[in-house]
Amino acid sequence: MADDFYVGKWTVNLMGIPSGDAKLVMDLAQKDGKLTGELADASDANKPKIPLNKVEENGDKLTIYFDTSQAGEVSIELGKVDEDHLKGQLMNMFEVTATRIKN
Repeated sequence: MADDFYVGKWTVNLMGIPSGDAKLVMDLAQKDGKLTGELADASDANKPKIPLNKVEENGDKLTIYFDTSQAGEVSIELGKVDEDHLKGQLMNMFEVTATRIKN
C-alpha cells in the first residue's frame, strides 16, 4: 500500500507541448487504498477540473491517466527527484516537472 508520499497538491509544469507550455495543479488523495485525484488549470480557476482516469504507483514512479479534448486519454509518468519534486514525461515526448505545494 502507498505510503501517502504523493497525496496532496502539486504544481505540474508541461514544457514544449503543441499548445505551448502549461501549468496544472494535480490534487491527489488516498481512497480505498488507491490514489485518485484531479487536475486543474493553474491559470484559470473557472475551467472545469479534469478527473484522473487511473493512477498507477510503482516504486518511485507515478503514472496518471486523464482525458483531453485534443488527444483523448494521455498519460504523465513522474519519478521522485526528492521529497518535494517529481520529473518525467507526458506521453514519453514532453518534459514534465512537479513541485509539492506546501500549505
